Amino acid sequence: MNSFGDFFWLLVWAFVFGCYLLVLFQVFIDLFRDQDLSGWWKAVWVAFLIIAPFLSVLIYVIARGRGMAERHQAALGRGREPETYVPPPIMSMPKPPADQIASAQTLLDQGAITQAEFDQLKQKALA
Repeated sequence: MNSFGDFFWLLVWAFVFGCYLLVLFQVFIDLFRDQDLSGWWKAVWVAFLIIAPFLSVLIYVIARGRGMAERHQAALGRGREPETYVPPPIMSMPKPPADQIASAQTLLDQGAITQAEFDQLKQKALA
């Protein structure tokens, strides 16, 4: 039991401690995000979080949990512009025959295609 049991409990406590740290950081973020709470009350909460960390986090989440959620939602929406409808892109329409022939003529003038290829592209555009 010594090796596996110790390792298992180490993983369990590491997970619990990681979860506690996440909640603690969320409490600190919320504490300093709250504009209605005075500086003295923030100092009291910070002192209480240092003196009795687990109990104070639990009390904070119970007492101010609803406000935490509201402030978090407000902070998420603060930097975002209102969503507007963006239509999907229109499928590209085929070029008119005159544009296709002009593009083929440009390629012929540049030497990228031969006269036979130009004639094929011209017939295809007129078809």
